[in-house]
Amino acid sequence: MLEPHLTDRDYRTLASFRFALRQFLTFSEAAAREAGLTPRQHQALLGIKNTQNAGGAGIGDLASFLILHHNSTVELVDRLVRAGYVKRGDDTADRRRVLLSLTELGEARLAALSSIHLAEIERIGPELKHLLSLMPPAQNQNDD
Repeated sequence: MLEPHLTDRDYRTLASFRFALRQFLTFSEAAAREAGLTPRQHQALLGIKNTQNAGGAGIGDLASFLILHHNSTVELVDRLVRAGYVKRGDDTADRRRVLLSLTELGEARLAALSSIHLAEIERIGPELKHLLSLMPPAQNQNDD
C-alpha cells in the first residue's frame, strides 16, 4: 500500500481545522451550560427539533442522532421531560413507538441557543472555508 505524501502544510491545515472545530465545540458547550442545559441535552433538543416536522423522533432515532445507547437516551429523555423541555406522544402509525417533541419551553430554549450558534458559525465561517480550501484532495484508495 502506497503511503500518501503529506506536506508540513497539510499537517498545519489539519491541525488548524481541528483547532477551529474544538473552539466551536467549546463555545457550544459553554453556551448550553449558560442556558441551563448540558451539551448533550442541547444536542438532544436539536435532534428532536430536526425531526419534528418529518413525523417526529422516537428514542431509537434520537439515540442514532446522538450516537448513544438506547438506555442512555431513555435516561436523557426522562431528564428533559422532567425539566419541561420535551414531551412524549403516541405514534398513530405505530402504537409501539413513542414520539418525542419539544414543549414551548424547549422550543424557546433551543431557539435562543440556535440563534447564538448561527451567529458564531457566521463569524467563523470564512476561516473554516479558507481551511477547507487548503485541504489536499482525497487520495483514491482503489489506485493499485
